[in-house]
Amino acid sequence: MKDSSVVLLDHVSKIYPTAKGEFYAVRDVTIEVQPGEFYSLLGSSGSGKTTTLRLIGGFEIPEYGQVWISGEDVTTLPPYRRNVHTVFQSYALFPHLTVAQNIAYPLVIAKVPKAEIAPQVEEALRMFQITGLGDRRPSQLSGGQQQRVALARALISRPKVLLLDEPLSALDAKIREEVRQELRALQRQTNLTFVYVTHDQEEALALSDRIAVMHNGQVEQIGSPKTIYNRPASLFVAQFIGKANFFTGEVVAQQADLLQVNVAGTLVKATAPTHTPVLGETVTLMIRPEQVQIRAAEVEPNPRLTQISGKTTAVTYVGQLLQIQIETAVGSLMATQLSGSDPAGAVTLSWTADHCIVISPSE
Repeated sequence: MKDSSVVLLDHVSKIYPTAKGEFYAVRDVTIEVQPGEFYSLLGSSGSGKTTTLRLIGGFEIPEYGQVWISGEDVTTLPPYRRNVHTVFQSYALFPHLTVAQNIAYPLVIAKVPKAEIAPQVEEALRMFQITGLGDRRPSQLSGGQQQRVALARALISRPKVLLLDEPLSALDAKIREEVRQELRALQRQTNLTFVYVTHDQEEALALSDRIAVMHNGQVEQIGSPKTIYNRPASLFVAQFIGKANFFTGEVVAQQADLLQVNVAGTLVKATAPTHTPVLGETVTLMIRPEQVQIRAAEVEPNPRLTQISGKTTAVTYVGQLLQIQIETAVGSLMATQLSGSDPAGAVTLSWTADHCIVISPSE
């Protein structure tokens, strides 16, 4: 792993002393980031994601475990001895320097000849679409422009790893989406390794090659956005990522990968991708709202299809989508569909077993 990965955290723990004893900000975390990967650390406030980033950057030293960058043990090295660069949430631009001087700063520190600095700065200004702003001060720029300057400064020296700590959180929604698209395009264009911290699940799903979902200082699940969303490994991940319907029942039959679960007297068909339950076990099922089909009447029975009658209780317009709440025998369920005619009154809900999954209780 040390030779193939550009970043490796090997069973790393970070402990802070408190009045009540030791507090593990990060506990026994192991993550491996491959060259050219866009890797996100996703979690809510206090989950340990920023501390994990600071351990990679050298701003924190772990009590246990090792930090490797490009096969080198950098566990105790200071930030300036690691071939990484960090873009902070506050951008950390020098207010007394111009945009061009801010971008050139890493090259100046590295003692790159002056004749080579100017063309590199001009190329960075062009790449980040801030040509013509080189003589301005940071205070004369918009939030989106400041973000571009911070990224240009971070990337001009071509670090092995770029660390980004909630870099878009200070931008408004429209600018954030624009810069997000630019950031992903830039990462693909440069093929640099990005480690990205965010609490925004949509942002992580849109940007990442892989995501590490963190909770209480530990990694709950690592996987592609598709895997994290469709096959959550724990109830926490299922509840944290996106919207979902949950219900609890008892396993009453199993044939190959198909389970039948008794939920409040209704047989629900499901699969168990991460946990194989036994007969009689009480399990939690999850199905995403977009996988729930709303029909006017029942369709031809299918061995893998669950159909439940219900009554629409609320319809909410969310742009192009309708969020629909339906009361059923297994509880209140949510479905989403493209805006159109409202499914009022009595309806039939259906879904396939492949989309209704058992959530592992052991994670």
